[in-house]
Amino acid sequence: MAGTVASAGIAAIGAAVIVAAAGVGAASVVAQRVAGAADAAALAAADAASGAVLGVPCDRAAEVASAMGARAYACDLAELIATVSVSVPFGAFEVTATARAGPPP
Repeated sequence: MAGTVASAGIAAIGAAVIVAAAGVGAASVVAQRVAGAADAAALAAADAASGAVLGVPCDRAAEVASAMGARAYACDLAELIATVSVSVPFGAFEVTATARAGPPP
């Protein structure tokens, strides 16, 4: 009987570890996705600010973020340097990332 209880306990601990690892893996994927969306949105805004593409810089950033499944919630321009913050929902949480793009200093 003691062996059965120990086996059940070990199986439960193993299952908990697997579920936790899956959660961490999913969070890592979402974090990379939101970082990529922020980078792309900042690049789009900087391109629009420099005149390389047509459009309003922050509108371009919002379009690119939306196309990548994110929401741009902040966009600041300092001359040709764009700073864009985006977010993606992840369960009950909101994962955010901020990126900067523009010409080299």
